[in-house]
Amino acid sequence: MTASLWLFVELECATRSPLVAAACCFNGGLVKLCAGHGSVLNENGEVEMDASIMNGKDLSAGAVSAVRCVANPIKLARLVMEKTHHCFLTDQGAAKFAADNGIPAIPGEQLVTERNKKRLEKEKHEKCAQKSDPQKSLGTVGAVAVDCRGNVAYATSTGGIVNKMPGRVGDTPCIGSGGYADNDIGAISTTGHGESILKVNLARLTLFHVEQGKTLEEAAEASLGYMKSKVKGVGGVIVVNKAGDWAVKWTSASMPWAAAKDGKLHSGIDLSDTSVTDLP
Repeated sequence: MTASLWLFVELECATRSPLVAAACCFNGGLVKLCAGHGSVLNENGEVEMDASIMNGKDLSAGAVSAVRCVANPIKLARLVMEKTHHCFLTDQGAAKFAADNGIPAIPGEQLVTERNKKRLEKEKHEKCAQKSDPQKSLGTVGAVAVDCRGNVAYATSTGGIVNKMPGRVGDTPCIGSGGYADNDIGAISTTGHGESILKVNLARLTLFHVEQGKTLEEAAEASLGYMKSKVKGVGGVIVVNKAGDWAVKWTSASMPWAAAKDGKLHSGIDLSDTSVTDLP
């Protein structure tokens, strides 16, 4: 798994809401992977993005899919949540909604990087040679957050899979698969092979295990293990509960992640690679 970054942030009560914190991880330059510019490319060499966001306090949610020419699709997903009675907009409807709400259209070519052009060329070559592994060509960013009142939220954004068919939608914008948030249980953001995650509803499945009494780590291991055994899919999750407990688990080769709590920054990439430093 490549280009995945997962963040957990615990907030002081005087700071922003967890919903705002989760969304801002994408919008202020903190996270640039697959949040618009630099997203992976479909088979036509174009950027198509998906995103979703959810507030655990009232289960309000917003999602968009197959979005083009938008720098920060998570902003658009949040507007869907806050300014419509719907949960999900896609393609042309999402584009019109973005324009109507003042989100500037970015020329598609400005979202394309040379690095991802080369990735697409490599993927097409390997596919022709029957060496391609779609589960190694992924890119997603996600965040969960909690405040001292136990309010939780998640946000997830992706460009999908390299060399995907135009119009392909994965797990990220699907609430219950790409993420979920409920103050009574917790918040979770997922990454991995989208089709596999969709088949098992990975986010809600993990929180179901939490509801049944498992610890966050046990719940994550159970749901990821089920997905791997049932549909041979790999992935990763970051999950937090209202008490501020958190867990990060993955079954892929690696997953860059970070968690901020009690003035400490925990981070890692590989299973044996975890560091803890003081927050500035």
